[in-house]
Amino acid sequence: MTVRIAPTHELGAARLRSVRGMLDTAFEGDFSDDDWEHTLGGVHAWIEDERGIVAHGAVVLRRPLHRGRSHRVGYVEGVAVREDLRRQGLGGAVMAALERVIDGTYDFAALSASDEGAALYRARGWRVWDGRVEALAPEGIVHLAEDEGSVFLRSAAGRALPDPAAPLVFDWRDGDVM
Repeated sequence: MTVRIAPTHELGAARLRSVRGMLDTAFEGDFSDDDWEHTLGGVHAWIEDERGIVAHGAVVLRRPLHRGRSHRVGYVEGVAVREDLRRQGLGGAVMAALERVIDGTYDFAALSASDEGAALYRARGWRVWDGRVEALAPEGIVHLAEDEGSVFLRSAAGRALPDPAAPLVFDWRDGDVM
């Protein structure tokens, strides 16, 4: 199956509905409107068959602060494979396409993994962020202790990763910040 890549605006309404439907099903109803909003506005990689979207992922721009500097980070969102086709390398194929985008565009990459998805990212060389995770919330900087241990980073094209001795302070967004 072929992995296709395009920015959100090129997917069109019908394909976006198909992606959202697959994500709703794949996440068993735990994919909110905020999660969907987080998935839009970047570059999508997907595979489809005659029944619709088989696998999907997106990378969007986020601007975390680290040691007084704002970084261009490719944040991976909405990664899933249709249940009947899991464990066949489709998630890896989607991630490989997204990683090519990341390598050509961003300082480094980040994502928040579920327990079920963590093995895919580890196998691809992503590393758990061992540092503190914070967010610049409307009321100021807040510690996101519940997200620590589930945030993974990947170097973009051999660039250095942030130093875990200092926190990563992510930009605020509605719903799950990470």
